[in-house]
Amino acid sequence: MSGKDHPVYRLLLQGISMTDHDEKGAVMRVFAVLSVFAAIAFLLFVSVPAKALMVQQSDDATRKLWDTAFINQAKTRRAVRTKPGLQRYRVATPGVPIANVAPDTVIGVTLWRLRRAGAAEGGERLIVHEGADTSQWLPERISAQTKLAQGDRLRISVEAARKGYLYVIDREQYADGTLGEPYLIFPTTRTQNGDNQVSIGKLTEIPAQEDNPPYFTVRRSRADHVAEVLSVLVTPAPLAKIEITDKAQKLDEAQVAAWEKSWSTGVGWLEMEKAGQAWTREERQAVNNTTRSLLANSPSPQMVYYRPSAKTSEPLFVKLHLWYKSASKRNTKP
Repeated sequence: MSGKDHPVYRLLLQGISMTDHDEKGAVMRVFAVLSVFAAIAFLLFVSVPAKALMVQQSDDATRKLWDTAFINQAKTRRAVRTKPGLQRYRVATPGVPIANVAPDTVIGVTLWRLRRAGAAEGGERLIVHEGADTSQWLPERISAQTKLAQGDRLRISVEAARKGYLYVIDREQYADGTLGEPYLIFPTTRTQNGDNQVSIGKLTEIPAQEDNPPYFTVRRSRADHVAEVLSVLVTPAPLAKIEITDKAQKLDEAQVAAWEKSWSTGVGWLEMEKAGQAWTREERQAVNNTTRSLLANSPSPQMVYYRPSAKTSEPLFVKLHLWYKSASKRNTKP
């Protein structure tokens, strides 16, 4: 199409020709100029390739945990593949089918163990103020099978695939299989001012980066203390009779047992095949009190928990064990 035949050129000529000198001339010239600008804007819009618009929408889309966790099931029942370039997951509970899972009912959990950061290492640092000293710690992912040592520093991040309310309960487990009393360790007013709401693409960190200290220190309470049992609940509405205070609070054992019986039956989980990755800037910024969200190609959670046939209106109750290393036996001379 030649320049003279272009519709914008023709509109421009039409606007310029509207030069009658009657009292309506000025108004007509204004409408003519506006018509020209409208035509230019329209042509610029339709000239943008549709593919470019689709790419922008894809880049801006927040992730869907279940779609991120796997796309095509591998030949074996124990392996699940992700999109090219993303992490791979294994099915940690092969007896729990991965069919009929509503994408908005799953929960992502990542455990982080802190170690002192080296000067030349990559990854985001966690700055810790210890009295007059300031130290830098590097959070690294650990698997559910990682054995913990006395004094290890841990953090937990939880990601939901829907809006709701998050609760985390801790119980000690002893060598004979019995459990200690349940304590609600999140929410508390010390973390995010007690705000336990979760949403898509956001991480809840426990403790929060602003907490002092911003980590848990794991310690055995007695010799036969073999593990910490963490229960993570995401509910569509706040739990009744839970008063958020400034510290962990003891819960009624019968109430916790009732929640577990109602909401944890048939829960399965996937685990990322690799661990050890350092904390990223995306993960650091995707906390609940910021405007940034995780995207489809953002780092995935280390574990993804699911319950086949669960409805969006139902809470989900999942449990994970943090095992301690066996106590070392000292060599003694006879």
